Amino acid sequence: MLNEDAYFMGLALRQAERALEEDEIPVGAIVVCQGKIVAKAYNQTEILTDVTAHAEMLAITSAAQTIGGKYLKDCTLYVTLEPCLMCAGALYWSQLGRLVFGASEDKRGFQAIGTKVLHPKTEVVGGILATESELLLKEFFSRKR
Repeated sequence: MLNEDAYFMGLALRQAERALEEDEIPVGAIVVCQGKIVAKAYNQTEILTDVTAHAEMLAITSAAQTIGGKYLKDCTLYVTLEPCLMCAGALYWSQLGRLVFGASEDKRGFQAIGTKVLHPKTEVVGGILATESELLLKEFFSRKR
């Protein structure tokens, strides 16, 4: 499973790189259902002028449309940064089966208040390609300073 997680997180990193190219905070997401990619997304809050246009939110919407249902029980979300509370709430309502994230987010990540914000059946794995995810974030913020 670790190799599979690293593979799909690598694809999420490619989405984060797209965000970086468009001067968005570099966070990327991939949703996989039964071994197939059903959604790809990256942060688009600036492009769409929408504070809710986080990679996770866009990926959830796209995945639900692709699979034809609002519940993602059989899906895994790969995201390069630990989801914020807003995204974790959306993941709760989608009943996501599994969450795999890269870098931790100590200030705004959902774990700051605990994993109970996620659906009780959601499995959580953190730290997959965390260093690579952190490097993209550092590059983005160093450009801004």
